[in-house]
Amino acid sequence: MSITKEITEMKMDIFTKYESEVRSYSRSFPTIFTKAKGYKLWDIDGKEYIDFFAGAGTLNYGHNNGNMKKALIRYIENDYITHSLDMATVAKGKFLQTFHEVILKPRNLDYKVMFPGPTGTNSVESALKLARKVTGRTNIMCFTNAFHGMTLGSLAITGNESKRNGAGVPLTNTVTMPYDNYHQQTDSLSLIESFLENSSSGIDLPAAIIVETVQGEGGINAASMEWLQGIEEICHRFGILFIVDDIQAGCGRTGTFFSFEPAKINPDIVCLSKSLSGFGLPMSITLFKKELDVWQPGEHNGTFRGNNLAFITATEALSYWKTDTFVKEIHRKITLLTEFTHEVVKKYPKLKAEVRGRGLMQGIACHIEGLAKQVCDAAFERGLLMETSGPNDEVFKFLPPLIIDETGLREGFQIIEDSIKFVLKQTE
Repeated sequence: MSITKEITEMKMDIFTKYESEVRSYSRSFPTIFTKAKGYKLWDIDGKEYIDFFAGAGTLNYGHNNGNMKKALIRYIENDYITHSLDMATVAKGKFLQTFHEVILKPRNLDYKVMFPGPTGTNSVESALKLARKVTGRTNIMCFTNAFHGMTLGSLAITGNESKRNGAGVPLTNTVTMPYDNYHQQTDSLSLIESFLENSSSGIDLPAAIIVETVQGEGGINAASMEWLQGIEEICHRFGILFIVDDIQAGCGRTGTFFSFEPAKINPDIVCLSKSLSGFGLPMSITLFKKELDVWQPGEHNGTFRGNNLAFITATEALSYWKTDTFVKEIHRKITLLTEFTHEVVKKYPKLKAEVRGRGLMQGIACHIEGLAKQVCDAAFERGLLMETSGPNDEVFKFLPPLIIDETGLREGFQIIEDSIKFVLKQTE
């Protein structure tokens, strides 16, 4: 049977019959996708979709990026190394050199690079382990609504109840504090300070504080630059390591390569994944200051650390950052998105909504139960991928590929507005 015929005859019941109930995105987007390019996807019926999801932030440079695809094909055709554990390869060496020259050096960041494994949670787990090893302390301070991954260490510092419930064991050695503006009446920085200063607070001095500058899964909550600076100052004062989880907010998503750049802070450890490979291939790194490199050889490892195909596309992705042209383009799109989100909130007061987020990582939080999910479902029916966020799925969020053009953005905006109108009419 030809692949074309296989595709034509494939039905969704294959997935409902054979795949685990744990699946989630296939429930939100109930169709079989066959093709993708740039900021668009097509399904088995030929229906076209605009992507405001971008693989949950994995496809900042779009689907099947042309330059990356060419580099990848050339590499494969020449029988170069694909899998290498942590052995030295030309592909890895080129990535390391380019990352240093294009990203770290211009930003005066003197980090060592660790390849902990292919996923975001691999990076987070290695960061937590390193912080504990360096300090000799066990507790990690994290924040309300945080999401850091689904393995046990990452899950312990994740706030979402339903995800934590899947652990099956107690999630320990963490302490949770309120994120910036979690309680408008509470100054979380002062609260953290008071707990750390008080020897009878019941909170042991943590090894590290881990922060998402914009909480992706937790509701598109954006920390202020002043708050991030305050966290760094607290870390310095108490001898705590400062970890920034930049897995979703990094790689240009907020308008700069690292999301923390506007705050002019210098985290001790940075976690990167998702769009790092540029092509959707699994790849993560953990960055840390050189004096923290206390690992013994093989003390942290993983079979798939050496994904050379991802090194190739990641190196190609860095070409976007060699000049400021790409950044300027991102900021033009940020302006368009910001104008749109604020216009929607103003134009449709029945949403009882507010704008959240920063850069091309924004969302509209609706204070009517179930409304955000209805808007996402209506948008999908009209040809746009968009997901919800927040503890009660109260936010519909926008994560378009950074390479999307103005036409694509405005077409997406129109679909979203049409979807909002439809949903609000249904509630009348």
